This record gives sequence, C-alpha cells and structure tokens, in this order.
Amino acid sequence: MGAEKKLKMQLQCPMPKLDFDIITLGHGSGGLLTNRLLDSGVFDLLKNELLDERHDGAIFDIEAGRMAFSTDSYVISPIFFPGGNIGELAVNGTVNDLAMCGAQARYLSLSFILEEGLTMQEFWEVLVGIKYAAENAGVKIVTGDTKVVERGKGDKIFINTSGVGMLHPRADIRKSRVQVGDKILISGPIATHGIAILSVRQGLDFETSIVSDSTNLNHTVISLLDVFGPDIHLLHDPTRGGVATVLNELARDTRLGIDLEERAIPVLEEVAGACELLGLDPLYVANEGVFITIVAAEAAESVLEVLRADPNGASAAIIGTVKEEHPRQVLLHSKIGGKRVVNMPVGEQLPRIC
Repeated sequence: MGAEKKLKMQLQCPMPKLDFDIITLGHGSGGLLTNRLLDSGVFDLLKNELLDERHDGAIFDIEAGRMAFSTDSYVISPIFFPGGNIGELAVNGTVNDLAMCGAQARYLSLSFILEEGLTMQEFWEVLVGIKYAAENAGVKIVTGDTKVVERGKGDKIFINTSGVGMLHPRADIRKSRVQVGDKILISGPIATHGIAILSVRQGLDFETSIVSDSTNLNHTVISLLDVFGPDIHLLHDPTRGGVATVLNELARDTRLGIDLEERAIPVLEEVAGACELLGLDPLYVANEGVFITIVAAEAAESVLEVLRADPNGASAAIIGTVKEEHPRQVLLHSKIGGKRVVNMPVGEQLPRIC
C-alpha cells in the first residue's frame, strides 16, 4: 500500500515546465534565479499557511507543555535507492528522532545544499519524496534555506531538517529509567536499509529485491504511549551502527548488562543471505524504519501484542533482557547455544547510509 500511495503522489505531482534543466551557481545567489527555483516547485509543492509567509522563520502557537527538538543532516549516497530517496529519508529521520523522545513532530525546517549540475528532474523527485513523507507523518515544513556549491564540492544534494514537537503527556523516556529485568523489543526486521543502500551502491544483484525500510514511526510510538505510558522506559532508532551500537551505548551509560537472543532477532531471509555473502553482521548494519524500546518486564508481552497489530510492528519481537550480570557488556546467546560478546563497532561498515 505504501508503494501504491507513493506512485499516486508522483502522478499527482508532475514536474512543471521550466526554462532551466539543471541547478547552476546562480540558483544559490539569493536573487532572481533563486526565487525562480523556489517558485518553480518548493513553495507550491510543500504549500501550507506558515510556509506561504515566505519569511526568514516561522511563527506559530504551541500549547502549554513539554516540547522536543531535534536536528539532523542527510548526506546519503546514492540519493535514490530502493524504497525511497534522500528527501523522504530526511523527513522520516527527524520525525523519528522526535518520536524516540516520545514526541509528535509538528513543524520541520528544511535546508538544501545543492551541487551545481544537479538536474531539476532529480530535485523535483526529491521534493515529491519530501511531500509524501511529510503528509504521511502529519508534519508541516514551515521554513528553510537553499544554498548551491560548485560542481565537485558536494554530492548532488545534502539536506538538513530540524523539527519541534509536543511531548506525549505519558512519556518519560530516559536511560536512567532502564532497570534490571526490563525487556528489549525491536519493532521489525533489522539491517534492511543498509543492505538496500549497499546493493545499489555496489551494483549487487540479489535474487530478490531488497527495499529500504525508511518510514515514519511517530504514529506507532504515540499509540504505544497512549496505552502503556510509564511502562516504556526508553526508545531508540538503531540507524548508523545498527542494533549493536545502540545496545552497547545503553550498557555503557547505565552500567548494566544486556542479554540478547539471536534466535529472536528478526532478519528478512534475503537480508540475512546478503549479509552472509558480504561478511556482515546484521547487528551492525543500519536501519531507518525500526526502533528499539525498553519496557517494564510485566508489560512486555502486552506491548508486543499491540505493536504487532500496527503495520510498522508486524514482525516485532522481544529480543533481550537487561541484566545485573556482566555490566557494560552486550552478550549474545547464539542460535547454536554458544555465547559471544557483541562489541561496539570500530569504524563504519556502510558509510553514507543516511
């Protein structure tokens, strides 16, 4: 259904006829060409009452309560990949960072660094991806910026998004709330995004098409908080460095141990096969559409049941437990009955995945 909706969005948003086909340095001058670039797509495509003001910033009302704020930059290569593009990724990434704080994203800023020579067709497709992701997440793009750099000094397009959102009234998401006995849940299969990017970048041809899992998770998280609130102690999306990095950071910061059950960790068969072929451990590969949640032991099965009823959590699983033993270490219980320490990764297995 997601792919069908995306295709419908693309058909509904045909690129306007322009008298220029590529981005030039003049489009970053702040003058006539910049205005023509913005008027030719950005303002019309992402139209809303706040962006329509075309001011240096956005002015809006926020009801009383706690807020969350996040910012991130996206430099992925390639900018188009199976299941999405850098525009969708930029919106989803910041929406999800706010969701991991227990917040519903309301407003995003959007800043482009464009490389001279980027085609308008490519830029338009990125903009349509941004519109698609923003509408799915229920967030508004309200301000932004555009710069152009010389050919060879960028990589087609870099994007920065910053976002603000209101914290869920039942959210109390902090590492200090994690305690011995808590259960560790993952919302879906791991390593899919990283392998999808690698397959395109390296021209690898697998027997089945591996598609990025990039999506917005805010509605899923808010639904969990509605029901379970204080039982959810921590949320985290395992992007760069994958699940292994997130759990190692958690063990280090809490001075507790973590036990993982390899048999319970969901990995798509084709992704597992690709990882084996490439000599990669799925625990270290990047994700964009799954999240880890640490919950009170007594609520874990109920959280899992609710999560599996959500399209974003259909393959969710309880994959581990927080322990007092082996503090600051992540210990994996393998499928064959052995045990091994899962260390923090050294360097990047897959650079430029977000």
